[in-house]
Amino acid sequence: MSLRSDKARIIQSNPPILAFLRRTGAQVNSFLKFVGGFSSLCLSVFHELFESPFYLKLVIEQLRAIGVQSTLLVCVTALATGSVMALQFGYGLAKFGGTLYIPKIVALSILREMGPVFTSLLVAGRIGSGIASEVGSMKVTQQIDAIRALGTSPIKRIVIPRLLASLIALPILTLLADYIGLFGAMMVSSKELAINSEYFIAKTIESLEILDILTGMAKTVVFAFFISLLACWKGLNTEGGTQGVGNSTTWVVVTSSIFIMIGDYFLTKIFIITVYPH
Repeated sequence: MSLRSDKARIIQSNPPILAFLRRTGAQVNSFLKFVGGFSSLCLSVFHELFESPFYLKLVIEQLRAIGVQSTLLVCVTALATGSVMALQFGYGLAKFGGTLYIPKIVALSILREMGPVFTSLLVAGRIGSGIASEVGSMKVTQQIDAIRALGTSPIKRIVIPRLLASLIALPILTLLADYIGLFGAMMVSSKELAINSEYFIAKTIESLEILDILTGMAKTVVFAFFISLLACWKGLNTEGGTQGVGNSTTWVVVTSSIFIMIGDYFLTKIFIITVYPH
């Protein structure tokens, strides 16, 4: 008993230790709150997803906001990415006489990794932040409470349309980014590396399999699920007025980006073991 009291006196008499313990406790509490709240939101979504009413009009509106309005940004980024990759690989492999391997390396890199990851990061930055700020603003202005008062589920009207739109739009945007990136790589290879376009296309088709496209799109389905639900969860739990909305937006972008990078590693590991040819 005296030993415990001595430890308590030491901690209380040492403000840095006490401050550290408080910060650690607050972080652990925040993490547990996030895990519990996010899991509860996922369960609510799965429970209400197949129940009527279905707000198809809201899904179409979100498809326009998430998919159509992100097309130009995704195309420009994919074109630049494919061009830079071809240029870097070209001049790097030229030192070892490996220029002819550029189509295969670039195609596999874009379809398996660069296309899904870069597109998801762009969507997390543009759409994730937009969802968080929009839903957060509805929360702080009590519009969420008004929806509940009218007898409508916020999950049905707010979360599910954004989730479905993300699950549809992100794989399509990724597929578009893949082709635009390959087109940029082909143009740079033709103009800068003296690789014939017909040869580039032939080697790309020869090197790729349908699984390379499907696994890249499968990654984006996972990313879209977490980006949209993270943004909705944070928006629904926003507090502190306009400052809280800004904090929620920043949190969603950072957390989504970290999840995409870490999740990409584990998904790639799974696909290498189970799907990709050895």
